[in-house]
Amino acid sequence: MSDQTLSDWTPPKVWENTSSGGKFANINRPTAGKTHEKELPVGKHPFQLYSLGTPNGVKVTIMLEELLAAGVEDAEYDAWLINIGEGDQFGSGFVDVNPNSKIPAMMDRSGDEPRRIFESGSILMHLAEKFGMFLPEDGQARTECLSWLFWQVGSAPYLGGGFGHFYAYAPMKIQYCIDRFSMETKRQLDVLDQRLAQSEFIAGDELTIADMAIYPWYGAMARGLLYEGGEFLQVQSYKHLQRWTKQLAARPAFRRGQLVNRYWDNKGLKERHDASDFDGLL
Repeated sequence: MSDQTLSDWTPPKVWENTSSGGKFANINRPTAGKTHEKELPVGKHPFQLYSLGTPNGVKVTIMLEELLAAGVEDAEYDAWLINIGEGDQFGSGFVDVNPNSKIPAMMDRSGDEPRRIFESGSILMHLAEKFGMFLPEDGQARTECLSWLFWQVGSAPYLGGGFGHFYAYAPMKIQYCIDRFSMETKRQLDVLDQRLAQSEFIAGDELTIADMAIYPWYGAMARGLLYEGGEFLQVQSYKHLQRWTKQLAARPAFRRGQLVNRYWDNKGLKERHDASDFDGLL
């Protein structure tokens, strides 16, 4: 540890909410449930996605665009913006679809009764099993794919809520926290780099939902797009991860998926309702 002064704060016997600010402090709270009444819109397609163009949301739009690119017309979807900065995730309609108030959430209206699906990994599995694509049916190949899918689900919070929060968003720079989560993030990048030295894609020789889950987080980190932390973490040193990232970034469906529900600049779509919405963007 450097000469940075350590806090002498002692946790009380019972926690009280004394938020110290930081980015997103206005939407963080210790309780669940709705804060206001707001119904969700419903479009014309079988799948209604309520999301935001952050890594977890991009997983699903990449999957949907890959299905459409493969000729699966029944995978058409409407993507509605959920602006988490404005608290849209606490509206009554969204909470009905996802009681955890996190994006993405989806309604599958292709069957006799609408079905809600929340958590990005669950949505990927639902779509893969529904259409029989991007998830091997059985055997070691399926096991390998699901192992890497759940690796991402369990690992990414250390990248986002750990490294990303303390390096980019926390109201103060705390060396211990940044060192702790930088070490873990680099370890995870090395896990992927070593795996991708062995196979073309994450789960083997074919593109799967494991790639679609991992790329929006770790591919973006490899490209230096997350938290302005690329140089700090020396992401260019992970050569096999860089190869995989560039390979996936060149796929048209991946490029389209990354543009959906991206409202903060002029490079994406606030909403997506038809393939023609991408005209002029790519």
